[in-house]
Amino acid sequence: MISANNVSLQFGKRVLFDGVNITFNPGNCYGIIGANGSGKTTFLKILAGDLDTTAGSVAVASGKRISVLQQDQFAYDEFDVITTVLMGYKELYQVMKEKDEIYARPDFCDQDGLRASELEARFAEMNGWDAEAQAAKLLSDLEIPEDLHRQLMKNLEGSQKVRVLLAQALFGNPDILILDEPTNHLDVDTCLWLEEFLINFENIAIVVSHDRHFLDKVCTSICDIDYGKIQSYSGNYSFWLEASQLALRQRSESNKKTEQKRQELQDFIARFSANASKARQATSRKKILEKLTLEEIKPSSRKYPFINFKPEREAGNDVLYIENLTKSIDGQLMFKNFSLHVNKADKIALVGPNDLVKTTLFEILMGQLKADAGSFKWGVSTTKAYFPRDNKKYFDVDFNIIDWLRQYSKETDENFVRGFLGRMLFSGEESLKKVKVLSGGEKVRCMFSKMMLTGANVVILDEPTNHLDLESITSLNKGMETFPGAILFSSHDHQLVQTVANRVVELTAKGYIDQMMRYDEYLSDERIKGQRQGLY
Repeated sequence: MISANNVSLQFGKRVLFDGVNITFNPGNCYGIIGANGSGKTTFLKILAGDLDTTAGSVAVASGKRISVLQQDQFAYDEFDVITTVLMGYKELYQVMKEKDEIYARPDFCDQDGLRASELEARFAEMNGWDAEAQAAKLLSDLEIPEDLHRQLMKNLEGSQKVRVLLAQALFGNPDILILDEPTNHLDVDTCLWLEEFLINFENIAIVVSHDRHFLDKVCTSICDIDYGKIQSYSGNYSFWLEASQLALRQRSESNKKTEQKRQELQDFIARFSANASKARQATSRKKILEKLTLEEIKPSSRKYPFINFKPEREAGNDVLYIENLTKSIDGQLMFKNFSLHVNKADKIALVGPNDLVKTTLFEILMGQLKADAGSFKWGVSTTKAYFPRDNKKYFDVDFNIIDWLRQYSKETDENFVRGFLGRMLFSGEESLKKVKVLSGGEKVRCMFSKMMLTGANVVILDEPTNHLDLESITSLNKGMETFPGAILFSSHDHQLVQTVANRVVELTAKGYIDQMMRYDEYLSDERIKGQRQGLY
């Protein structure tokens, strides 16, 4: 067990937490959510003992070990991969290190022998003889091949280092596991493996993630940071989201009779409990979800931008023809002989492990790169709105947000532009901020505003959820679902891909797969699994 007792944290005049009391119990996975800047990562550092509080304390049950997903990819560059994983269990690693040092002494004495005997006993208690084998299995499960296990960390690619650090955090069955954005830089198959690991994890797991599908799969409780407090609710993220929105509606509809409100809440709980329990068939913890309650659920203070891509005119049936497109970047083949016919009703998710492949394709289609071979042709009636993965060049100007957006709007009246920005959560003085100083999430919302003003009937989005909070991701998801035109997009957000795409195209240097189906069906189809193996 680990608990925060009357914890407060203040930076100058800014109060981040005020009198937080929360307890985390074994057998649960807790998802920490909150708006950007609310203190999610800061709270994890407090729990891990890496940050002091202004007031209050954190209590950890005696003898319990905390393991944290490290964020610094370069901290272990001079250690080999296996050793880096073993260092996640600090006490075991120290025992191993001291034991080896004693045995290496040229003047080994009786006192050394006694100390070595003590260390050997402790080493056996911690299952040290199986440690390297367990570390190697974790690495293999996370797709770090065996020939890299003895390589120095500095020789690995960035995505591989992330996986090693994840293996380090998971190693040795920690009593309290703290993970900050653990799915970043993981491909879909590794994410699925991590989901199963956490579903079956019997101790305490505390995670921060912007991946709604991940939160729904692994979490038994959601801890909502709002108003400087942290409130814990049983259930996964979708339950919390629907419940908080329902609570907000109930509060605003004060003229409803008490009995009507009570019945609506009971119906909601019964319906959601029945659905949620199906997601946890692999673990006995599904029983927790069968006891969901809406008691003391509070409306959230967080706001959702209004994202609505509305085409000015309908596109023709034939949106895009791609014929035998081939492209290499710096000698590395991105794709070869890639062909695709896009219809006006298609919402196509481009998937695959190499993000550069998808970005390269989008840049070719938008005329920013030239293909090495092949051709493509847009339909005559198509108009396009493009969200690039890197938007820096759009904001290298000395404009405030109003003037920045005005340059992309047919309607230049300031009241119109202010009203539009207000729906995107830029109100009052915020709309006068210089675009050069905007945060990553604010720039993304500006780009969405620009796209909406074009009235395009084809939308292309390259990793649009980067830098966004859960509220903005939810709004984007709805906007993409309701868009009546064609969409081509890439995203690591599982729920976004599953709920928006009606067609999946997996593209690699070795070939591609094109299937008219939903993402979950694509991943589970045994015939397609065999085809996917041939792409790697």
